[in-house]
Amino acid sequence: MANHWPEELRLSRDKTTLTVTFPDAAFALPAEYLRVSSPSAEVRGHGPGQAITVAGKRDVAILGIEPVGRYAVKLVFDDMHASGIYTWDYLHELGHEQPARWAKYLAELVDKGLTRDPPTPVVRQTRR
Repeated sequence: MANHWPEELRLSRDKTTLTVTFPDAAFALPAEYLRVSSPSAEVRGHGPGQAITVAGKRDVAILGIEPVGRYAVKLVFDDMHASGIYTWDYLHELGHEQPARWAKYLAELVDKGLTRDPPTPVVRQTRR
């Protein structure tokens, strides 16, 4: 059972920030932060030590928010990632721990030689 229940979820017009308001606090959570913190098996793995560092999501946006019962939402991102279920408690945790989690994420990117920027598309020229 959830310990934290949101009073409101509001997606910004540009779809890059989800504001979650709880009785004790409100958090403006960037789409990039939510995407790289996805609770999905794709990001967390199936066991200890299997989590991956998701790179290249600086410009990601949230296309939709779908309710999952009364305890969570599924976020649909414009990179077509939609398998994470964000419980109310997890969203509350992400809000409270955002500065520390974000700093850790940025350090992981540096350590692994990754970047927040999406890959540059390769333009191939055809011969005539």
